[in-house]
Amino acid sequence: MQIEPYDNRQLDAVVRLSLQAWSPVFDSIQKALDTGVYEHFYPDGWRISQQKAVEDVCAAEDTNVWVAIDAGLVVGFVAVKLDSESSMGEIYMVAVDPDFQSRGIGSALLEFALDWMKNAGMSVAMVETGADPGHAPARHTYEKAGFGLFPVARYFKKL
Repeated sequence: MQIEPYDNRQLDAVVRLSLQAWSPVFDSIQKALDTGVYEHFYPDGWRISQQKAVEDVCAAEDTNVWVAIDAGLVVGFVAVKLDSESSMGEIYMVAVDPDFQSRGIGSALLEFALDWMKNAGMSVAMVETGADPGHAPARHTYEKAGFGLFPVARYFKKL
């Protein structure tokens, strides 16, 4: 497995693996949220909004994206944003193809991104994820990489 800069010819593969990887996450989110709130956020289903989110991130000028390649296939990606004013880098998106999960690819992408942030002069790294069961594997990976949890309570109510 190797990590290399994202190329726009890899967009379809990145979108595909992201939607596959995030399917259990969005199932969990749907169970955790009030139906009206969930439908407000995803009126056309989560896949449409997430596809657009991945496409936007991959095209954003303020975001750096790398892909994990295994046997010639795109099997994961990580997107990083830097804030030089606060000297903080953010792991903005990360996903690994479900067929390649539990092989250390997510951890390798995180370590690559963290090293890149440090070399870019950042002092702090941040990543955000959900506390629902679907995000448990992500939380495990972040904690294994040395991230410390800052508890946040976010409440939603459909009006």
